[in-house]
Amino acid sequence: MSVAETIKDQIENNAILLYMKGTPRFPQCGFSSRTVEALMAFEEGFAFFNILENQDIRTELPKIANWPTFPQLWIDGELVGGCDIVCELAQSGELKEMVSAAASKEQASE
Repeated sequence: MSVAETIKDQIENNAILLYMKGTPRFPQCGFSSRTVEALMAFEEGFAFFNILENQDIRTELPKIANWPTFPQLWIDGELVGGCDIVCELAQSGELKEMVSAAASKEQASE
């Protein structure tokens, strides 16, 4: 499987997916840390991928997403954005709706 196919598979098979530097317990940049905090406030599970552990995905994902930076939050196969957008959506209440809807769909399909 190519790197692009791996990325597409990850995005398709995870309703809520965060590509980040580090892990939710040990974020390795401030932007990833703030994004994780925003997501964890909703108490819904989410998948994550530590881009520091795979240089190929770290290099290829910005090309696929047309988004140059990390973290990247994907919900229902669509790129939501990075830290600033996620935090703005969290403040407005939109992120909670998006996360809840995606989590509900995922639970219903299991």
